[in-house]
Amino acid sequence: MAAFRGPKRWLWRWRRNPLRRRGDALESWVLLVAWVFTVFGGVVTGLAATQAVEDGLTGQRAAWHSATARLTEDVPPTTESGARIVWAKARWTTADGAPRSGQVRVRTGSAAGTPVAVWTDRAGRLVSRPATAAQARVRASLVGALVGVSAAGIPFATGRLVRAGLERRRLDQWDTEWRRIGPLWSRMTS
Repeated sequence: MAAFRGPKRWLWRWRRNPLRRRGDALESWVLLVAWVFTVFGGVVTGLAATQAVEDGLTGQRAAWHSATARLTEDVPPTTESGARIVWAKARWTTADGAPRSGQVRVRTGSAAGTPVAVWTDRAGRLVSRPATAAQARVRASLVGALVGVSAAGIPFATGRLVRAGLERRRLDQWDTEWRRIGPLWSRMTS
């Protein structure tokens, strides 16, 4: 089939041609708009999501700080499940001096009073360790790429649906023309 196509012509849909239909021009504009929104929309939303995630993780690094908690109970040396890390009760002091307590993860066999490094937010609640700058960049990049691709999929799919509708309409028009012209051709061959 490729042998019958001839040389590829760029922007053929916008050239003057007596055989070009209005539907061809409309389809070319739909294609152009869909691709512009797909590319630029995906890039812009991806970059915005990357920046938002990176800003959020930077804020966490600034707001969360390390504290030292002390175990309030002895941790058994073994567990039924054989786990080496278990939850135990501990106490710590917030940045403003208020005492807090909660469950922290420690090694089995730890004695009461053992210091444990924990991370707390401004209110003194336990939080996970904040992402490092390198981890934040990787997370932000992955989220930005996912959001960008997802956002780009919307105009791409919309453009495909509109083009499919235009193709269906064009085929219906050809069927109508053929019903009108077809009988005239069959008389000429008889």
